[in-house]
Amino acid sequence: MRRIGLAVVLTVGLTLAPLAAEAQQAGKIWRIGSLSTSPVPVPGRYDPSWLAFLQRLRELGYVEGQNLSIEYRSSGGPVEPLPALASELVRLNVDVIVVPSTQPAVAAKQATTKIPIIVGAASDVVETGLVESLVRPGGNVTGLTVSGGDLSRKRLELLKEAIPKIARVAVLADPTNPTHEVFWRATESAAQILRITVQRVDVRAPNDIEGAFVTIGKARPDALVVFPEPMLYAQRKQIDGLARKNRLPTMYALRGHVVEGGLISYAPNYADLYRRMADYVDKVLKGAKPADLPFEEPTKFELIINLKTAKALGLTIPQLLILRADEVIE
Repeated sequence: MRRIGLAVVLTVGLTLAPLAAEAQQAGKIWRIGSLSTSPVPVPGRYDPSWLAFLQRLRELGYVEGQNLSIEYRSSGGPVEPLPALASELVRLNVDVIVVPSTQPAVAAKQATTKIPIIVGAASDVVETGLVESLVRPGGNVTGLTVSGGDLSRKRLELLKEAIPKIARVAVLADPTNPTHEVFWRATESAAQILRITVQRVDVRAPNDIEGAFVTIGKARPDALVVFPEPMLYAQRKQIDGLARKNRLPTMYALRGHVVEGGLISYAPNYADLYRRMADYVDKVLKGAKPADLPFEEPTKFELIINLKTAKALGLTIPQLLILRADEVIE
């Protein structure tokens, strides 16, 4: 178990790795297009997941500035600009497009049927219609997928384990995100088994958040679950602040929320997924067809608990759950 303080700043740099000769093609500069809602990565301050991606590429023989060029396109949070940004990458004729999640993947797929698209952590790719099957994706999309339904059930179970007395839970969702219907059905199913009443409150835009918490406050739930969504994550400081104001324990899908003051998050290890995404890029650049590359699923998951938040809410998290946590913020 890893214990850290909130003020700890992680500084990392790319480490040199031997170039793999077989990844080289004389005189060739490979071009990767990156399509995301997250801010464009900044050298020297890379997100750990993106750092893991670049490190794995170096191990495979691809070095940015030498035989690799990356074209970054980011919407900065909202999903509406994604189709236009995807079209830009297609016009640049990049060799492969990498995307972190479902909505950028959908935008890229709509923009091209020829350029390979590698996803890092798309949710429920079959259920949302992104691909035909996990074993034989068909088309030009492959990579890593997360079972959002299974994770939604697990998060509610962990929340109940952390706070055994909860009976009513509010759920913050975005109806424009196609994966949230899958998450909601799984959450309802788990709630029935756990004998919890769940109330879904939809947020379509940042301006809806204040009103959503007015609705939540009237229902007086015992806790709040926030579905993973770029817009909601971009507004995490506001959401976490309003949750604390309403004294609501929170369950999230992303570590960043817990760092900002949320109570718990449970999610795949994204750094591991991004390393594996680099392996897919390598296979495609060497001639493999995305249609023939089966999707893979996470093998590592992380439970993160903010004990400082628990103390502020007057909660005592069971010691057994704390011992199982991968990271405890104090």
